[in-house]
Amino acid sequence: MSTANDIGGSGKTGGTAAPWRAVVLTIFPDMFPGVLGQSLVGRALADGVWTLDAIDIRDFAFDRHRSVDDIPFGGGPGMVLKPDVVDAALAVAIAKAPANAPVLYLSPRGPRFDQERARALAAAPGVVLLCGRFEGVDQRVLDKREVAELSLGDFVLSGGEPAAHCVLDACVRLLPGVLGAAESLGEESFEDGLLEYPQYTRPASWDGRDVPAVLTSGHHANVKAWRRAQAEKITAERRPDLWAKRQAQTQH
Repeated sequence: MSTANDIGGSGKTGGTAAPWRAVVLTIFPDMFPGVLGQSLVGRALADGVWTLDAIDIRDFAFDRHRSVDDIPFGGGPGMVLKPDVVDAALAVAIAKAPANAPVLYLSPRGPRFDQERARALAAAPGVVLLCGRFEGVDQRVLDKREVAELSLGDFVLSGGEPAAHCVLDACVRLLPGVLGAAESLGEESFEDGLLEYPQYTRPASWDGRDVPAVLTSGHHANVKAWRRAQAEKITAERRPDLWAKRQAQTQH
């Protein structure tokens, strides 16, 4: 079983109907599926489009107290997840996961998770996610298993479980058939490097505010042009980093 350290893995092989498989290592297995058991992602889980295994790291402890952490060498506050315990849990997780599934540790030190990485993970046969707690995981087991790190953003959570929920939700909704309408994906934020345009629904007039007339004109080309212009305007104003990246790409 490979523990490939690429975020995206090697992708699915043609002709297989195997579900996308997620394996999560955590000291709080009851947090799963959690929100992942609801809405479209939960329905896809119930329908077998994807599977989820939550492995309790404490099951691999070597003492009667089920200890998974110890004080850090060199001193300092907090505790560190032990390499022997995490390694034993990872061995089982990797065996459960599909071949070439990326093995990722959710950590602020990793590259930022974004839509491009979500697409790459969704194209892989599955993923193994290691949820850290306390002050983190002993570096030696990350090195031994060639575990890649992945960050949800520049903030600190109490553990990796909420981040795992977000990563899995972002990936599963990209799997074929989960959203129902493939064209919905193409118009979402980040899919083409732009934030999404404003959305409106009935009533056409509400609280003294009217829906933009172009959206009720029935002129599809004008609607498309308006939405594109709005997406570009919003991206340039709110995410100049995305706008600059898109401008650089279109110039090449």
